[in-house]
Amino acid sequence: MMTLTMLTRDHAYRMLAWRFKEGGIDNASLDARLLVQAACACNEIDMIREPGKRISGTEESLLAQFEERRLKGEPVSRILGRREFWGLDFLIGPHTLDPRPDSEILVEVALTLLPVDKKVTILDLGTGSGCLLIALLHERKQATGIGNDLDMETLNLAQENALTARVADRATFRHGRWAEGINERFNLVISNPPYIRAADIALLSPEVRDFDPVLALSGGADGLTAYRELAQVLPALLLPLGHAVIELGAGQGGDVTALFEGAGLEVLTIANDLGGVPRALVARLPRP
Repeated sequence: MMTLTMLTRDHAYRMLAWRFKEGGIDNASLDARLLVQAACACNEIDMIREPGKRISGTEESLLAQFEERRLKGEPVSRILGRREFWGLDFLIGPHTLDPRPDSEILVEVALTLLPVDKKVTILDLGTGSGCLLIALLHERKQATGIGNDLDMETLNLAQENALTARVADRATFRHGRWAEGINERFNLVISNPPYIRAADIALLSPEVRDFDPVLALSGGADGLTAYRELAQVLPALLLPLGHAVIELGAGQGGDVTALFEGAGLEVLTIANDLGGVPRALVARLPRP
């Protein structure tokens, strides 16, 4: 039987937020609120309506586990196994990259290239949680798409995310490295490849370095390994009027442009993310 403590939801939240702040955690208040809600299986409305509701001993124990993990640097998204992206809820796991707001610019740019009222096809290379493909299918109701990834556990999560977003009937997930096993051509190819230089991974924040999978981070010695592979496969994947939207790391625009143009692609533009960093490269096949 669960036992009630003297601790209320609001008191638990305030105490946790204070301890997080003392522990040097950014966004201490938000992190504490999210973890209290998760431990108590309640939402923001419940917190507002019933701040004085006592939490059970089981909930307090779970919250203590969450606190310990967060103070050791584990991101809230990893603790909860989920992350919001483009207003949708995504399951994430040990083998998936944690989707971040910077990548939403890829969706924003891609939507400008996809007509609202026509059937279009999308390929997401290295789909991970499926966040890019699923966000696009959610916005373009006549679109269908394929997500390709090297990790089977990741593909299972992507399938679950597609079901949750109610786009599973228009999404197919395949196992393979980059374009392996893909013989179709697409209106849009999108990808967030690994682009961190191997030597720089140790310099990343602990929340990224210690909890994101290295396979999804490391772009090889110069950070460009994945772009070289993409440059070689993209021309065969694009329809004549199709586009590729590819995420870049900071300062990689010139090098990736050279790689893509050397493979026969035409780079149209590079869009900045919310922080002003050139992030989303748009390329296509040259026009006759």
